[in-house]
Amino acid sequence: MKMRKLGADGPELSAIGLGCMRMTPLTAQQGWTGKDEGIATIHAALDAGVSLLNTGDFYTMGANEMLVGEALRGRRDKAFLSVKFGAMRAPDGQFLGFDARPKAIRNFCAYSLQRLGVDEIDLYQPSRIDPAVPVEDTIGAVADLIKEGKVRYLGVSEYNADQLRRAHAVHPVTALEIEYSLASRFIEPEILPVARELGIGIVPYSVVTQGLLTGALPAELPADDIRRIFPRFQGENLHRNIAAVEALRAIAERKGATPAQIAIAWVLAQGEDLIPLVGMSNRSRLPENLGALDVALSPEDLAELDHAFAPGTFAGSRYPEGLESHVAS
Repeated sequence: MKMRKLGADGPELSAIGLGCMRMTPLTAQQGWTGKDEGIATIHAALDAGVSLLNTGDFYTMGANEMLVGEALRGRRDKAFLSVKFGAMRAPDGQFLGFDARPKAIRNFCAYSLQRLGVDEIDLYQPSRIDPAVPVEDTIGAVADLIKEGKVRYLGVSEYNADQLRRAHAVHPVTALEIEYSLASRFIEPEILPVARELGIGIVPYSVVTQGLLTGALPAELPADDIRRIFPRFQGENLHRNIAAVEALRAIAERKGATPAQIAIAWVLAQGEDLIPLVGMSNRSRLPENLGALDVALSPEDLAELDHAFAPGTFAGSRYPEGLESHVAS
């Protein structure tokens, strides 16, 4: 397994991390393969040398943490646990907003430690900004948990450049989890340079844009496909975006790789300070995804991809109206 350092003050981790969210989806239509397969996928990833595991306390209202915790029994020393907190859900899964008050953070952490069955969380991060709570208060609460030995490193998710600076001024930020892919390059002008200036590692998620960059999507998604709520997967936006992916397919065929491998390899090629997350719920996906580590993109390949997938190529915003205000832009 190729290794990379997580930020200026973090540990050496696998160059690709495992996103665990899809192992406990809210609906069966999200392709759930079952709890046992989720655990088997984590075990296979750990056996292959993947050390970064990513979850959130709001992924299926704690069920994801419990699955990860069960998978790590007897294997805790092989995993670096990244946990997001702050999003709130109703019993039916409905999104209710974010809570990043210091008291709430201590409560979230206590429950996460119990569900995961661990004494310490390796990387703990607010999932989004809470507009009602100053960044400094949120970060200060995590810093207190670090002092108490409940958390090892501070991370943040979907923070913009200004918020990164404010957070880092309170306590060193080890990693920024944020969407970054050939279809989402908004971090390049300002957020990425600031993160690098501050020595903050980047953990990109959605590197194949919820399957769009695999080149395998149909012209119209099934009525029960949860991706239909996202503007990129609606109507003419979806048709335009599927057409754009054809350029990726052509490069993949020339390189003897799959479109997904090229998409992951492109993210990896953007710098040694990036450790992309790849979400999986089935161990059969592991060889293809880890195979991206062996895809060598030449300067000419990178220039071609940069041109074919210039910012603005893909139609539709990242999140539905109402959620866009909660993510970096």
